[in-house]
Amino acid sequence: MFSLISSFMIEGVLSVIAIGIVALIVLILIIRNVVVVPQAHVYVIERLGAYKQAWHTGLHFKVPFIDRVARRISLKEIVADFQPQFVITKDNVTMQIDTVLFYQVVDPVLYCYGIEDPINAIDNLSATTLRNIIGDLELDETLTSRDTINQQMRILLDEATDPWGIKVNRVELKNIIPPQDIQTAMERQMKAEREKRESILIAEGKKESQIRIAEGEKEAAILRADAKREQAIREADGQAQAILMIQKARAEGLAMIKDVQADQAVISLRGLETMEKVADGRATKIIIPSELQSLATAGLTIKEMIQEPADLPEDSKSEN
Repeated sequence: MFSLISSFMIEGVLSVIAIGIVALIVLILIIRNVVVVPQAHVYVIERLGAYKQAWHTGLHFKVPFIDRVARRISLKEIVADFQPQFVITKDNVTMQIDTVLFYQVVDPVLYCYGIEDPINAIDNLSATTLRNIIGDLELDETLTSRDTINQQMRILLDEATDPWGIKVNRVELKNIIPPQDIQTAMERQMKAEREKRESILIAEGKKESQIRIAEGEKEAAILRADAKREQAIREADGQAQAILMIQKARAEGLAMIKDVQADQAVISLRGLETMEKVADGRATKIIIPSELQSLATAGLTIKEMIQEPADLPEDSKSEN
């Protein structure tokens, strides 16, 4: 009886252990087949080796032993920095060009099944495209046409990678390394150009300085001429004002004489006074009007008549 009970207990324990093991296995299978796709990623799912679907962001469950995640693809923009490539220009100059490519996966299915190694394919495609473009350009054009080369490479690579589910957003020439002798010649040319620009700037500075000096002298001469003209105008205005005042005073004097009704004798006497002032000057000749001459003669006659008694002898005086 005891042995029977013991066997039942052992069988129960074993069954519990078996159930636990099965439950653990099921739990592990569930956990391993629950897939969480992160943001900006896509998982390509295959069922029995064939493409089934593409899982985007979120929680997904795959069938154990039947479904598998074939590829995890990022939808973010990716930067591919390729090794420098040796290229030959149209004028047979060999140089190294380092390119940087910015691309993005837009179709995960084509990216997964369109080509075996997309990155290696893009690397080789960018190298051949770059050689084709640079082969049509000379050295100077290559050094000065970075934007044109970038644009042409982007267009060609974008068209070529469309069947692979890849979009090329941007292509940049990172470095252009010409041969050492070309670099030395370019440095000499740049130095000559700088010296040329320096000479031109110095000459233009001297020219500008001379022009400024000439303009200053011209403006100074104009200002001096304006000052002289202003001085002459003011002097002329002053003389005109003086003459006008003198004439006005004379007119007023004549008007006063006319108002007082002066006779000929007074006028003649004023004329003699004026002649007296004139005689005190430095004039060597004096022209006396006839009226003043007659008046002067009359004045001398009156003076002689007055002085004549004084010249008579003592006797005559006593007789008188």
